[in-house]
Amino acid sequence: MGQHPTSDTTFNAATVTADGIPAPTGAANLIDTDYVVGQDNIQGRISIALDIHGKVFSISALSVLLFLLLTLALQNQVAPLFSALRDTLTSQLAWFFLSAGNLFVLLCLGLIISPLGRVRLGGVQAQPDYTYLGWFSMLFAAGMGIGLMFYGVAEPMSHASAALGGTQLQDNGLRGDWAPLGAAAANPAEAVRLGMAATIFHWGLHPWAIYAIVALALALFSFNKGLPLSIRSIFYPLLSERVWGWPGHLLDILAVFATLFGLATSLGIGAEQALAGLDRLFGWGVGDTSKVLLILSITGIALLSVVAGLDRGVQRLSQLNMGLAVLLLLFVIIAGPTLLIASGFIDNLLAYLHYLPALANPLGREDLNFSQGWTAFYWAWWISWSPFVGMFIARVSRGRTVREFLVAVLLVPTLVSVLWMSAFGGTALHQWLVEGFPGVQQAALELKLFVMLGELPWQALTSLLGIVLVLVFFITSADSGALVIDTITAGGKVNAPLAQRVFWVLMIGLIAIALLLGGGLNALQAMAVSTGLPFTLVLLVGCVAIVKGLASEPRG
Repeated sequence: MGQHPTSDTTFNAATVTADGIPAPTGAANLIDTDYVVGQDNIQGRISIALDIHGKVFSISALSVLLFLLLTLALQNQVAPLFSALRDTLTSQLAWFFLSAGNLFVLLCLGLIISPLGRVRLGGVQAQPDYTYLGWFSMLFAAGMGIGLMFYGVAEPMSHASAALGGTQLQDNGLRGDWAPLGAAAANPAEAVRLGMAATIFHWGLHPWAIYAIVALALALFSFNKGLPLSIRSIFYPLLSERVWGWPGHLLDILAVFATLFGLATSLGIGAEQALAGLDRLFGWGVGDTSKVLLILSITGIALLSVVAGLDRGVQRLSQLNMGLAVLLLLFVIIAGPTLLIASGFIDNLLAYLHYLPALANPLGREDLNFSQGWTAFYWAWWISWSPFVGMFIARVSRGRTVREFLVAVLLVPTLVSVLWMSAFGGTALHQWLVEGFPGVQQAALELKLFVMLGELPWQALTSLLGIVLVLVFFITSADSGALVIDTITAGGKVNAPLAQRVFWVLMIGLIAIALLLGGGLNALQAMAVSTGLPFTLVLLVGCVAIVKGLASEPRG
């Protein structure tokens, strides 16, 4: 997720304003405001160059530093708190997260078929900054990340295994199993269908609708309305000039927290998986010291990427990332059960559509462990990532109509995710149910990918490739995320001093370390959910702003 453009990535220089945001081309309903990007910034040079929004940067940075100190100093005390926080939020508010996800999908579909879909991002005469091939590849890059590497094998196997085991009632009358919906006891074929459908549900239309809402809002209010590329700009139709005051400051601060902890969750999960792979191959160990050293090493490489600059650093790493991901995917398709993967792509997609209404139902669910422990957490995690990925998608989508934008953002990454899950998850399930190999089913979550690759040719090479992919995703995500956070904390400026971006890269790495030491995966998940909750409310209000903003725009 969140890769930078790889090629074909330069805005027309003639259309770029002084603050780095392209001006509208042709008719557009600009918002008349006296606010100037960066007017509230603190600028100057002490020992380093600074260009920061005084309130947003200061509160965000100080809060993060305080969180780090408390989490590291009170590791034993905070671990149960993080676990309780995650369980409480997902159990009590699962219906809210699922309902919000459904609303985002319905809004996207409604805009696609409505006349508002003809609005062009960037003005009536705006032309796309990228070719379809370049644009689709960047959407693909945004959809690929540590999450797919970690869950590509683990999630289909977990859901199918749980479904095959059937339902289990506890003494209190509630189900104790983790199977989705009504499970599929003693029916391997249906268990696989249900398991794949549940997995694709978590990586399909709903999460990409979340990203699409944020990206569309940012693109509309920046490229068409002339406002800064910042979360607060989305709320101008509702708050008017007050958006430049404390209401806007709080919105941006919340976006910073959501992005930081969403990234930290992904990076922590990636570190767990990479370390498990390194231990399996080289016996490196998986203790806290190894985790800390690994995250520090990768954060250091991310810093070098930042210093190298966008073109020489992140862009080259993104190209490497994409190439390696495609290479690994093709290898699994060819070396694995090729025909099964090919037919499974269609079958899994149909299964997803079949089970979608039931999986999306927010009320009256009996599969509480699945809907709360999996889906509610996922929606919160995706929402916490949405400022980051949404801003990236917005920056590369100028010149597209709203209809064109939404169709592409919803469908392209969804289809890529279906193919990825069908290849990796399908291969693992085939090894278990057809070949009789139980290793993947029995392995820990972070090891399932490597155990699956261990049954294919060139296991050492492909496992090493998988580790490298996770690490490169780590680097590019940290670097790209730091860029987005820096943009927000610099008052919407897209070209702030380098030192600020370095600071946020360090914070992302340190937060991942603190959460791993202070509660492991539970802590990571807890913070993703806790920041995802308030930002869900922000997005729900933002839906109203999107409709109002689009309604005032001329249509091509």
